[in-house]
Formats: sequence, structure tokens, C-alpha cells
Amino acid sequence: MKHVDIYTDGSCRKNPGPGGWGAILVYGKHELTLSGGEENTTNNRMELLSVISALERLKEPCEVTLTSDSQYVIHGLSRGWAAAWRARGWKKGDGTAALNPDLWERLLTLAEPHTIRCVWVRGHAGHPYNERCDAMAQAESGKYL
Repeated sequence: MKHVDIYTDGSCRKNPGPGGWGAILVYGKHELTLSGGEENTTNNRMELLSVISALERLKEPCEVTLTSDSQYVIHGLSRGWAAAWRARGWKKGDGTAALNPDLWERLLTLAEPHTIRCVWVRGHAGHPYNERCDAMAQAESGKYL
């Protein structure tokens, strides 16, 4: 299997409000940057869309190292939270509705063919790829101001 490193970040001003996301895929010496945004969204939706958009670019099953500063995304995948929410009809353990089921469903489906290792990094702490993704996310959210 090919190994791909994926770095992601999402941003939202006023949460909810104008948001953006950025993603970088690294395969060997090749690098692909992706970004986008929405006029009225939340930070967590942008975090999820960054990962979704990156995984949509993979054409075959890969070993993926996903690096993000979003504990929501990292724990949702690595600790099986999102899979459990889906199994309970998009309900959390306490019976309340899980947020963003539309995006989690897309993400879980896209993740299925891959082997994904999740790595959490502290945001705004100097991680080069995280800083680049943050800059892209901020630029995208700024388009809606």
C-alpha cells in the first residue's frame, strides 16, 4: 500500500460564521494543497471537510497518517466515537444527537478502504504543515467577510 501523509485544519470566524479549511497531502516528494470555505458554518464542520476533501483525492486504498489539531476529528476517528454514533442512529452515549452526522457519514465511508493512523498536534504551536493549513483556512474564511 502507498503511504500518504495528510495534514488538515479548519477555521471559523464567530463560530458559527464564515469558515475555511486547508489540507495538504504528501506522497513521496509530491505535495497537493487543497482549500475551501463556506459563508455560514462552524469550526468543526470545516475540520471535517478538510479531511473529507483530502480523502476524496485518494484513488486507491492507502496507509494514511492523518495529522490535525482537531481533537474532535482525531478522537472521532481513532477512539471510534463517530462509528459508535452512527451505530446508535447518530446519537451520543447520553442519547443526545451527534453533531454533523452528514459529514461524519461521508468521512467514515471515505475512510473505510484505508488504514488511517491519527496524530493530534497542538494548534498554533509551530508545526509547519499545521501552520500552512491554518493559513489556508484563514484565507478561505476571509473571503466571506
